[in-house]
Amino acid sequence: MMIRRRTRGAIALTATALTAGLTLTACGSGGGAQGAEGKLNVVASFYPMEFLADRIGGEHVKVTDLTAAGVEPHDLELTAKQVGTVKKADAIVYLKGLQPTVDKAVAGSGSKHKIDATAAAPLEDHHLAEGHTEGDGHDHGSDGQSGDGHDGHDHNGAAGDPHIWLDPTRYAAVARSVGAEFAKADPAHAEDYRKNTDELVGRLTALDQEFKDGLKDVQNRTFVTSHAAFGYLAGAYGLTQVAINGVDPESEPTPARLADVQKAAKENGVTTIFFETLVSPKLADTVAKDLGLRTAVLDPLEGVKDPAKDDYLSVMRQNLANLRTALGADTPAAPAPSGATTASTTATAPAAPTS
Repeated sequence: MMIRRRTRGAIALTATALTAGLTLTACGSGGGAQGAEGKLNVVASFYPMEFLADRIGGEHVKVTDLTAAGVEPHDLELTAKQVGTVKKADAIVYLKGLQPTVDKAVAGSGSKHKIDATAAAPLEDHHLAEGHTEGDGHDHGSDGQSGDGHDGHDHNGAAGDPHIWLDPTRYAAVARSVGAEFAKADPAHAEDYRKNTDELVGRLTALDQEFKDGLKDVQNRTFVTSHAAFGYLAGAYGLTQVAINGVDPESEPTPARLADVQKAAKENGVTTIFFETLVSPKLADTVAKDLGLRTAVLDPLEGVKDPAKDDYLSVMRQNLANLRTALGADTPAAPAPSGATTASTTATAPAAPTS
């Protein structure tokens, strides 16, 4: 009897080990959705990548965003747990060069489906020279240097301006690459990924048209922002970006740079100094106060404070509304006289349509 019991126990243990081995093999094969609850385990580096993964993957994916909501992504440091999550991911959606610790973790991951956004939408250099449309990719000499010594080439290691998602057409190209790679990673749901990709690209195409129509007849085509994040947007819609800081939002401009910005604002009839949501508005407030101008939000969408309330599409429409007001499409109130203290008056966008 004892021999029989031991034999049965050995058989049970062998069967259990075999089952576990098959499961591990399936998980590591990259051939289908074998993650938690049978879903494709996807890691996204920060919000713009998470939005694409979630919209395209739908019910077939479990998306982990490495950058928490409301957190500025540039200086992200991964925890050991997050590094482990990246290593075990079925698919990874990231923007190479933006977050060095993410790049390092991705390089050490065994995933066969690493989706780098810059492969679908190559980066451009956006210098800070005045009097031109940002995004034309040309070298403008020493006048293009930002106050912190950067000229748009370096953004935590990125060879160019990383803010490609602020041009809906470039973002759509990244969406297509995500959809195609998800279909390879999980062939059983490939048709759903294709449908979701087509739907999202359609929404981004419509958004692009909204920007074209909304900015077509504005009175002014120059805007001032605290962070040079909007070069792709400016280039796409024939605008000129005048940035206080370079592509690094934490840099400090020199007095010479501030003087150049003030001069450009006066010469171009600027009414508004834009600041962003995840960085202190103190610098924009100071410049606006010195010039007697208003301030308003122009969101670079590096993160969303409340994902349950807003998403990429709704925030981009808020950006469009604020740009239209600042550039004279909505007949904004006349700017306060020089020296007036008005920097605390922030323009508010109308409610965005449901995305």
